[in-house]
Amino acid sequence: MIAPSPLSPRRPIRELPDELISQIAAGEVIERPASVVRELVDNALDAGARQVTVRLLAGGARLISVEDDGGGIPREELPVALKRHATSKIGSLHDLESVGTMGFRGEALAAIASVSELTLLSRTEDAANAFALDGRSGELRPAARATGTTVEVKELFFSTPARRKFLKTDATELAHCLEAVRRHALTRPEVGFAVWHEGRLVEQWRPAASAEQRMGDVLGDEFLAQSVAVEFQAGPLRVIGRAGTPDAARARADHQYAYVNGRYVRDKVIGHAARSAYEDVLHGQRQPVYVLALSIDPAQVDVNVHPTKIEVRFRDGRAVHQVVRHAVDQALAASRAGQVGSASETASPLGWPATGLSPSEGGDAAGAGTARWSQAGMAFPPREAAWGQRVQDLGLLWQPGRLTAAEATPGALGVAPPGPGTQGLGPHGPGTQGLGPHGPGTQGLNTAGAPTYWAGVEATPLPEGEWPLGRALAQLQGIYILAENRQGLVIVDMHAAHERIVYEKLKTQMEGAAQALARQDLLIPASFAATAQEQATAAACADTLAALGLEITPLSAQTLAVRAVPASLAQGDAVELARSVLAELSQHEASTVVERARNELLATMACHGAVRANRRLTLEEMNALLRQMEATERADQCNHGRPTWRQLSIRELDSLFLRGR
Repeated sequence: MIAPSPLSPRRPIRELPDELISQIAAGEVIERPASVVRELVDNALDAGARQVTVRLLAGGARLISVEDDGGGIPREELPVALKRHATSKIGSLHDLESVGTMGFRGEALAAIASVSELTLLSRTEDAANAFALDGRSGELRPAARATGTTVEVKELFFSTPARRKFLKTDATELAHCLEAVRRHALTRPEVGFAVWHEGRLVEQWRPAASAEQRMGDVLGDEFLAQSVAVEFQAGPLRVIGRAGTPDAARARADHQYAYVNGRYVRDKVIGHAARSAYEDVLHGQRQPVYVLALSIDPAQVDVNVHPTKIEVRFRDGRAVHQVVRHAVDQALAASRAGQVGSASETASPLGWPATGLSPSEGGDAAGAGTARWSQAGMAFPPREAAWGQRVQDLGLLWQPGRLTAAEATPGALGVAPPGPGTQGLGPHGPGTQGLGPHGPGTQGLNTAGAPTYWAGVEATPLPEGEWPLGRALAQLQGIYILAENRQGLVIVDMHAAHERIVYEKLKTQMEGAAQALARQDLLIPASFAATAQEQATAAACADTLAALGLEITPLSAQTLAVRAVPASLAQGDAVELARSVLAELSQHEASTVVERARNELLATMACHGAVRANRRLTLEEMNALLRQMEATERADQCNHGRPTWRQLSIRELDSLFLRGR
């Protein structure tokens, strides 16, 4: 055992010296040279600068110089600018609660001056000359420069050698400084930025005509080519920017830029909202790329949360989460596989509704209301008969080998059923009609006699430039569909594409449904020691837990009992499931958790219901699948984030055979 140390003599309570107070503040605000660059560029932008130049030596450890052409600081205010909590940004509690500037605390210059040799040089437009202030001696002397301000920071952390030892190599510190300037450049396209290191220009961004041009300058034209525009407004909240396509996802979350009223932030609410919009289009642990700028009433966001001002707190975090998620989700919904717009406003090239419902799935006479469909193409193998009960639990009807919500009417949308010679989608090659699970002779017809949902499509000539995925040519190894379009060759993963189509249809059917997920009561409740947060969440979200098929009740003052779980997860770990759901509910909106749970079940159903490999399709069936893809949202990826199709251009094909060389 370690012997207790003897009590040290009591020290009196006294005020700390100003120098020690400043160094404590510097430890909170100034982490590395990049922190100094961020604070000084913030001040330059608040001063109305149109050009900001950053000069560095040794990655910023020896010198950081930030020059701007802003309004400047009057001579009499220069000494005050270096005092702690001296600022022109706010003057009252009301100003603090509605901050509209990048800086506001008045700590940065004082903190930097306490751990470096700082010189402040500035000139206003009406001054005859500039004045330079030495941060150490307080000497104020005339100097020469144009209107604006220059802040020179030499020998950072010279007074605290221990802090300087924690700095990384010059190249690493330079990279962090560049990232700090890059974050400002993305959100201020009207301002020019230049970064010099050791007398060499390493990065420059000239004033841009638009935000998209600046994004291309900073992140590259590849980002613009592999991203979609985001623009969404709900009341006073507005989100603009660009969201990368799933193909542009990266292994690391290093290309995720979120801004609140022009301020770069790392916020869990915005990050989770953006990530949730990518849930069923990203593969594995890939990270999306995006630049999102949120405009909100300054009074609705608290920026006085973290010394570095990189974290914020929203008064209504749920509203922000919903707006950001819907904004990104809406932008990603449009698929590159087709040019079909809104599902309710446009039609596919075959005249089908853009919701992806085919002629065999029918519709009401007025063309409105809930779509009715009977999909023999969603056949489940006999060994998956247990899915029948789960489908019924979702409010759909189950018939052996097929899923149906209502009987369809053949030709209800003006397309006649196939003739006697038209083959369906059979699993055993030509001659087997329909998509049935029971071998040859099984016809893919529902009880109303409707054909399979892509059977009966006539092989009409391809109107040039109208079908993005082109005309089907052949099937490869029973797995891929080869098609020809204006650009060249299209290769489609048959199962992945059909899986996305089925999944989106199931989600459409479930929208607005109030049914709870089927539950399985446990014979012996599973109990576990619960934290105070878990107990409070279980009591407050009882209705949400019931909608998820969970029943969690208190067993004692510190114990919860799981008495029922979702039927589809009856064989899983009930305690682990309960803990994870309670953790989600404590952090995110209840409706989001319910929607995610339902979508996971629907995704599993779609995977089982999609056409399998080695099922031979006719050209008509392949073309119908391509048209369905063009009319389906998010058709570029399956539910698991795998790509559903790839394009090989004529130029790429020519290079394979050395044509033109």
